[in-house]
Amino acid sequence: MIEWVIEATSSLDPIQTVVVVRSDAHQVTEILPDEVTPVVQPRQLGTAHALQIALGVVHLDENEHVLVVPADTPLITAQTLEKMTKLHRRTGSAVTCLTAKMDDPTGYGRVVRNGWGRVERIVEHADTTTSEREINEINGGIYLFDGALIREAVGRVERANAQGEYYLPDVVAILGADGHGISAYQTTAEELSGINTQDQLALVAEIARLRINRGWMRQGVWMQDAGRVYIDTTVRLQAGVRIRPGVHLEGDTTVAGGTELGPDCFISDSRIGPDSKVWYSVLRDVSVGARAMVGPYASLRPGTVLADGAKVGTFVEVKDSEIGAGAKVSHLAYVGDTEVGENANLGAGTITANYDGYEKHPTRIGRGALIGSNTVLVAPVEVGDEAFTAAGSAITKDVSEGALAVERSTQREISEYSRRRQERYEAGTSQD
Repeated sequence: MIEWVIEATSSLDPIQTVVVVRSDAHQVTEILPDEVTPVVQPRQLGTAHALQIALGVVHLDENEHVLVVPADTPLITAQTLEKMTKLHRRTGSAVTCLTAKMDDPTGYGRVVRNGWGRVERIVEHADTTTSEREINEINGGIYLFDGALIREAVGRVERANAQGEYYLPDVVAILGADGHGISAYQTTAEELSGINTQDQLALVAEIARLRINRGWMRQGVWMQDAGRVYIDTTVRLQAGVRIRPGVHLEGDTTVAGGTELGPDCFISDSRIGPDSKVWYSVLRDVSVGARAMVGPYASLRPGTVLADGAKVGTFVEVKDSEIGAGAKVSHLAYVGDTEVGENANLGAGTITANYDGYEKHPTRIGRGALIGSNTVLVAPVEVGDEAFTAAGSAITKDVSEGALAVERSTQREISEYSRRRQERYEAGTSQD
């Protein structure tokens, strides 16, 4: 949440950014950017007290201003903050508040205006009168203060309220009573959504997700159901990408145009080329070329590279391997620490046995090689170009270019085995 707020405020090019935290908020301070200054509020005595703590590490010149934003309002946008700032400078107000109309304002502070429609004060919900609770314009907790006035005004805030705290909204009333101008910029209630519970977090996350998805759709990305697509802000998509429900894109992921994703994929820190298809699969830190096919039910682990036109199919796991152009690993296989040449084909049940209990070892499968079903390639081993392995073989030695490798016992047939087995069973013996 706090990263989203910092990103929105950074659009104003602030001279200094301060984040007020509790003394035990190590998880917060560890993720803050280097240019952000954390300051500890030893006791939580209210929002005005938090601002006092922040001002203790801030040097203010006469013409500078102080923007205050709650850290639990990640839906606030840079555009709204910029418009609020323009209004503040145009009116020359001592403080500009960000407000919104809300159908159910319960729990929010109310914006009280005078008969001329000017903001007079802000009242916290717990301190509102019956008539004030009918007001549906709420205070978003976001303020822009005149830097020359704020330090003295915040020092005059008292704790005479229902919660016994120093309320930041009281600064608005103090400045107004002193004859200074107060302005308000009204935005949508959505932007001011705060988060105190898990259901509020889920609601805000849904709104943020739809914002991201709508943004990509406006840039030419097709989504069958935008409500069931999850895309990090760090992901990059080209126009022409098609996304079906259940797709999760995270981290440093890029997807080229013409590629179809989903249904039901998890893709993180991966690069996917144009005109490929990935469905019902998991990809983590992998590279997929153009016109490639992944899935259904494939798992590509870190270090995997699929060249143009390669295929990794149903129930295939690939780890730290290169699958050459046009090569196919179509079903029921494990490929680890392996180099697969272009146009090679690995039959169902192929396993590269890369681990000897102590170390991982490499396998190389040459260009155009054909690996028979249920072949186990015991690394380190190399299969030459255009070579074959017979189905059911356990290959422990290198296979020459163009050769056929067969490693299995000779098949024997015992005549009338079924009848004799039944006779032994009926006779009370079980020996074959």
